[in-house]
Amino acid sequence: MAQADTYRIATFAAPLSRDGPGVLLRDILRGGDPQVDAVVAVTKSVAPDVLLLTDFDYDLDGHALAAFAARFGDSYPYRFAVRPNTGLVTGLDMDRNGRLGEARDAQGYGRFAGDGGMAVLSRYPIGDVTDLSDTLWQDLPGATLPTQGDAPFLPPEVRAVQRLSTTGHWIVPIIPPDMEPFALMGFSATPPVFDGPEDRNGLRNRDELRMWQLVLDGGFGPVPESFVIAGNANLDPVDGAGFSDAMAAFLADARLQDPLPGIDTADWPEEDGPGNLRVSYVLPSADWRVGDADVYWPAPDTGLLGSDGLAAGPHHLVWVDISR
Repeated sequence: MAQADTYRIATFAAPLSRDGPGVLLRDILRGGDPQVDAVVAVTKSVAPDVLLLTDFDYDLDGHALAAFAARFGDSYPYRFAVRPNTGLVTGLDMDRNGRLGEARDAQGYGRFAGDGGMAVLSRYPIGDVTDLSDTLWQDLPGATLPTQGDAPFLPPEVRAVQRLSTTGHWIVPIIPPDMEPFALMGFSATPPVFDGPEDRNGLRNRDELRMWQLVLDGGFGPVPESFVIAGNANLDPVDGAGFSDAMAAFLADARLQDPLPGIDTADWPEEDGPGNLRVSYVLPSADWRVGDADVYWPAPDTGLLGSDGLAAGPHHLVWVDISR
């Protein structure tokens, strides 16, 4: 970075989730995994000061995150992760398909505890984190829960335990040198698809975004003076499934800045998928000066993304430079 008072904040929905617990740690330690190598190469190319990963398997002792951070030498001495809602067992039929113990019966879709969690890597110290991930969906002011006909889709026993956050909502204080701390407000929302006419996932996705609006309104305690909202909203303000108008309204909030309007962050197939969409965001509060911003789409001939260009998955790293 050219200036000490400029901070590069990034988020990356990198494909660092595996088929079972411990597999990600194995892949990192043994080396040669194309996805891990591609994610490391992309991250090194962008060199963010603070990085939120939104598809990173969690383990209780943080071994996978420590091993991944070690791939960057001493660049990221500070890191944070807690157990996500993904894969958190409920013992209930959360999706009402008549079967128990499936990935969609967890608090957030997950095949095992910690599947596809979040993680923060930082060059700077991290303060005491506020974790809002246990907030019940029905307790969110103004929540819209799914219905079937004139009745609630979710039975009382499910509503009593169903958390809003698919993965998590974190307020992570970042403490740079010679400057007041700022908050990294990170999340990773459910895709607004893979449900039925009740639109369970679409409604939940919208309310996961609304959580941040309520945070900024002071509904969850003191509002950070300076912040950056980052993560995978799984919602495009114009195209694709879900409540696009909610994303557009959020981006228009005067308390935020949108440094990258209209730039896609993910590339899915056109034939059997949604095509290119903007779903990942880094949104500084209005008090920051934005110096530069981009979505990192390396040219195919760089080799960073493997021979087929897909080693780092359909999502691309999003970064923003901010300063005072």
